[in-house]
This record gives sequence, C-alpha cells and structure tokens, in this order.
Amino acid sequence: MKNVIQTIERETGFDPQAPELIYRAHRDSRVKFWFYSILISLAVLMFLPWTQNINASGTVTTLFQDQRPQELNTIIPGRIIKWWVKEGDMVKKGDTIVQLADVKDDYLDPNLVERTEEQLKSKQLKIDFYQQKIKATQSQVIALEQSRDFKISALENKLEQLKRKVLSDSAELVAADIDLGIATLQFSRAKQMFSDGIIALTELERRTAQFNKMQALATEKQQKLLNTRQDLAITRIDMLGVRQDADDKIFKAKSEIAGAQSEVASTGGDLAKNTNQLANYVIRGSQRWLIAPQDGQLNNARKQGLNEMVKEGETIAEIVPTQTDLAVELFVAPQDLVLVNKGQEVRLIFDGFPAIVFSGWPAASYGTFLGEVIAVETNLNVNGKFRILVVPGKREKAWPVNVRFGAGVKGFAMLKNVSIWYELWRQINGFPPEYYKPVATEKDKKK
Repeated sequence: MKNVIQTIERETGFDPQAPELIYRAHRDSRVKFWFYSILISLAVLMFLPWTQNINASGTVTTLFQDQRPQELNTIIPGRIIKWWVKEGDMVKKGDTIVQLADVKDDYLDPNLVERTEEQLKSKQLKIDFYQQKIKATQSQVIALEQSRDFKISALENKLEQLKRKVLSDSAELVAADIDLGIATLQFSRAKQMFSDGIIALTELERRTAQFNKMQALATEKQQKLLNTRQDLAITRIDMLGVRQDADDKIFKAKSEIAGAQSEVASTGGDLAKNTNQLANYVIRGSQRWLIAPQDGQLNNARKQGLNEMVKEGETIAEIVPTQTDLAVELFVAPQDLVLVNKGQEVRLIFDGFPAIVFSGWPAASYGTFLGEVIAVETNLNVNGKFRILVVPGKREKAWPVNVRFGAGVKGFAMLKNVSIWYELWRQINGFPPEYYKPVATEKDKKK
C-alpha cells in the first residue's frame, strides 16, 4: 500500500505536506502585529510638524525697471539705411544699432546745419552793427547836449552883458534928459531975455544950438537904450532857439537809438530762434543713429532689411540688459493675499532646474531656492490676481546663475508650522491656513 502511494506521489508530483506549507496552520499569525505597528506609525506621523503654504506661479523679472528689457524706439521718422548689429549680438552702452535717413523735406539739405550757422552769423553781425550805431548815436547825443549847454552858457553871458548895458544906457538917457531939461530952461530964458533986449542975438543962437544938441543927444541915448533892450530880447529868443534846435536834434538821435534798440531786440529774437533751430537740427541729426542705452543683448528686431520706413516712436528692437538684479514676480489669488507679508520666506522652483519638493517639509526638499517677499501690490492685475515681488534670501545658497529673464517659477509661501493631523483636519473641513504676521524686531523697526 505504501509502495502504491509512493508510486502515485511520484507520478502526480503531490506532496502530502503541501497543505501545511500553504496555510501555515502550524505557525502564529503576525497580522495583528503589523496592523498595530502601522496604526502606531500613523498616529506618530499625525503629530509630526507640517509647514503650511500657499502655491503661486510667476516669472523671473528684475528688481529695477531700468534692468528689464528695453524697447529701442525711434525718435524721428526715417528710413533704415544700415544695421550695425544683428539679433543676438551683445552690445555695449553707446554702440550704434541702426542708422536712419531723414525723410522730411525740411531736413533733407545735407548742409542744413552750416546754412543755419551762416544765418546766425549774419544775425549776430546785424546786432553788432546796431549796437555800434547805438553807441555812436549816444555819443552824438552827448555831443549835442554839450554843444547846447555851451551855446546857452555863451548866450547867458551875453544876456548878462546886455542887462548891464541896459542899465548903463538907462543912466546915460537919464543924464541926457537932465541936460535936455537944463538946455530947455536956458533956451526959454534966452528967448525971454532976447525979447527984453538983455542979450544979443548971438547968445540966443548959441543957446538954441545948445538946446538942439541936448535934444539930439537925448534922442540918441533913448535909441541906444531901445537897441540894447532889443538885443536883450533877441538874445533871449536865440537862447530859446538854441535850446529848441538842440532838443530837436537830441530827440531825433534818441529816436534813432530807440529804433536801433528795437532792431537789436527783434534781431535778438530771430537769433535765439535760429539758435534753437540749430540746436534742434544738430540733435535731430544725432537721432539718426540709434544708440544702445546700456549693455545687453539685442533681441526681437521688429524691422527687417534696408530702406524700410519707420514712424516716430516706433519700436525697432529690444535690448535685454546683461547686468540685472534678479527677482521673481508671483501672482497670488485674492483669498490668499492676506496670508502674504513683507519679509516672508518663499521656496522657489525654477523651470529647467530639477527639484524634489515636499511642500510641507521645506528642509527635506531638494532643488528649491529661498526667497524673501519685499513688496505686495495692492492692485488687481489683469489675470485677476495680486502680484508680489520676491528677492533672493540671504540664509541659503544663491539663485542659479543661468536663470533668464521671463523664465517660469513656482513658489511656496511658507506659513505657520502645525501638526499633520491639524492640516488634514483643516483640509477636510476647508478651513484657511493659519493667519499670522511675522514679529518685527527692533532692528526692523528702526530700518
């Protein structure tokens, strides 16, 4: 029987101990051990710390506006005649990018600046001529005033002489009148005495002659006094004439001075206008060459080839600065804005750089970089979110040097540390993260 059983076992491959090996009926079960072990591990895990965070995405930017991509705009309308660089080239500040040719009729003259300078010279010569004329006329006015004063002084002296002569002639006339009175009395007496036969005829004739002589002398002295008085009046009239004539000449000269000054002012206005035009022409001529405003790389050329027309203020290309202070702009949902504060730490993941992230355990993450919030904008952007600016943190390694402007970034704003069970309970109930503000130190307050 035993041989038969052994023969059957060999032919069928049946092992009589197989049920015991399969069901392990003779061994103790360890399911309870593993169940409680896992349960205890989960319980311990629930009390581990978890860092709450909010997620946000954004791009790499710069902290200062002048370090962001700059548009190279034309100041004047024109025609492209030469490209000095090509897209992708690195340029230095002051390098020529594009050369333009003016297309307006007012600026097509190649000798426009020289001709304007000649106009300025002619205006300046005209001003110099009128200024010399003003000086000469002023000297003429001084000479006329001096001549007038000299003539009036001479006439005043003559007038004084005539006044004294009038006094002298008046005295002589009085003496002549006295002599005439005496001669008249003597003549009357002589006529009476002749009638009485007291004197001879010759004596009467002598006294008659004496009377006639005194009468003629009185008449002469009277005419002399009248002539002197007439000369006095004529001298006064001459003084008025000299003064009037000199004043007329002086007024005419001053009128010429005023006219010359008016021409100087008018020509000076034209000179200033031409000077302004010349400066505009010179500056406009320099605007035909578009210059790189700073060191950077030329990108995104909007115009192609030569002889292409550009409008005033049109963008031709962009320059991306080489020297930049990198920052990150993240866009936070409105409901999370109150959870973000200035000075708060943020963990960043840059596109193109591998990272292993445990959002709740930032210290265990790999490939993330530390950032610090320096600004939180209060206006809503077009994407319906609020923008925050983040700069590199100082406590850890620097950001990668190969990060480029505009690269994508994901950020995790670190919030309060809580237990895992509390975070699960919060997530299940839909409660917001813990809201708190970092306490400012005395150093921060002073700053």
